[in-house]
Amino acid sequence: MTDTQLACRGVAVSFGGHQVLRDISLTTTPGRVHALLGPNGAGKSTLMSVLLGLIQPDAGEVTLMGQPFTREALRHVGASINDPAFYSHLSARNNLRVHTTLLGLPDSEADRVLQLVGLQGAGKKKAGTFSTGMKGRLALAQSLIGEPEVLILDEPQNGLDPEGIAHLRAYLKDYARAGRTVLVSSHQLGEVLHMADDATVIAGGDVRFAGELAELGPNLEESFFRLTAGGRK
Repeated sequence: MTDTQLACRGVAVSFGGHQVLRDISLTTTPGRVHALLGPNGAGKSTLMSVLLGLIQPDAGEVTLMGQPFTREALRHVGASINDPAFYSHLSARNNLRVHTTLLGLPDSEADRVLQLVGLQGAGKKKAGTFSTGMKGRLALAQSLIGEPEVLILDEPQNGLDPEGIAHLRAYLKDYARAGRTVLVSSHQLGEVLHMADDATVIAGGDVRFAGELAELGPNLEESFFRLTAGGRK
């Protein structure tokens, strides 16, 4: 499969007269992990929200599964972005069962994704008692329910220990290799180097780089700071 499952073109977003994104285009490739990189405040989370239809851009378009964005197309997408919301009075497992039930999946699917993110021992605990890191892992588990064709993950390594990060890296690479699309934002450049195939770097509201990660050279940190230095071009 070669047709892109997730893309955007010419996206612009401003808040209160401040332009956060300007003419942003991004194209992912099925079978490859795509990293969205940029300094804090670059607009990575804003762009992910646009891709999910949570923010209406001032200009530009988003395509999902090769078609203009629709709410219906979101059934192909799993996402974990900032400030996840859960039913605090329900256990972690029952929070996930809400989604598995809506999707017509067995309860065992909730157990499967809890195992993937290392929360199998906390499935009976109320989500309202979880730490920030544990809530992040629960959000990641929720995004993996049903093995969607497109994954959009904002800092998925947050809250994971080194063993969990290594497991997640291997899982996401295998997940993409099955012909799916994985878009990941991360500030852990070393981890990105071991996980991603392609990258888009944004800074100052603009795209500074888009292409294969290998094109940035062996020193990703040096290339990243060179690309993002100096604010808007």
